[in-house]
Amino acid sequence: MRDEAAVRRFVDHMSETFAALGFPRMAARVLFMIMCSEESALTAAELADRLEVSPAAVSGAVRYLAQIQMLRRERVPGSRRHRYRLPSDAWYEVSALKGTMFKIFSELAAEGVDALGGKQTEAGARVGQMREFFEFIHQEMPSLLDRWEKVKASLYRDRPK
Repeated sequence: MRDEAAVRRFVDHMSETFAALGFPRMAARVLFMIMCSEESALTAAELADRLEVSPAAVSGAVRYLAQIQMLRRERVPGSRRHRYRLPSDAWYEVSALKGTMFKIFSELAAEGVDALGGKQTEAGARVGQMREFFEFIHQEMPSLLDRWEKVKASLYRDRPK
């Protein structure tokens, strides 16, 4: 049986944790409110009501989440309003889309190593290690996502869609 007080604590705790890691706080609250909703999509008004915040706060949050592709925006039929839903596999989709980000960071860090006089300098060595880390993540992301697909298939084989 669903425990609304516990759900609220979970949403707040996850939101605060994401915010502490640099994610916009209101965007985190909206993300986890939608994630924990029994409805597949919520309007901005519904989100504002459930989060006890202004519609303007929700507006900025959903715009940010849509921009990073963590939410999908869809029109409410016969209305000017929109509903917001998570992509079917939000974490996977965002990870797959953002995988190129690691390649970009790696390339930028390589520029930094050159600008700092190479890996033989202290600063160049630090930035070089950052470059190698991002290159490693970029190279490993496809196989990691493939492995997740296999794990997900076995975990959710018997669940209704």
